[in-house]
Amino acid sequence: MEPSKSPARLAALWKKFSDPELPYSRILFVKNLNYNVTAEELYDLFGKFGPIRQVRQGIANNTKGTAFVVYEDVHDAKQACDKLNGFNFQNRYLVVLYHQPEKMVRPKEDLAERQENLEKLKSQHGIE
Repeated sequence: MEPSKSPARLAALWKKFSDPELPYSRILFVKNLNYNVTAEELYDLFGKFGPIRQVRQGIANNTKGTAFVVYEDVHDAKQACDKLNGFNFQNRYLVVLYHQPEKMVRPKEDLAERQENLEKLKSQHGIE
């Protein structure tokens, strides 16, 4: 049997990936970044917690000052989130969150439906 497939190794991997305390994402969403921060500076800061697969910085007007940091391992992402949330980096306090795709911007059709529901609730409760 190969050492990488030993029962003890498989049990350790199962425990590592089935830990209910761990987040479901190895992708971090970082806010409140200095607009002049470079990708290299982000790699240096976040790379202290483990291997990084990718850093994506926001470049549009509504996404400047944000970035996604993708780690190879969820444990590294958890450690970075725990240590860097609230960390003062380039005179800005970082906000580091786990990426939650289900909470990202919804399609425009959904926004129209939400606006319609809001109008119904306003008229129902007499709010102008």
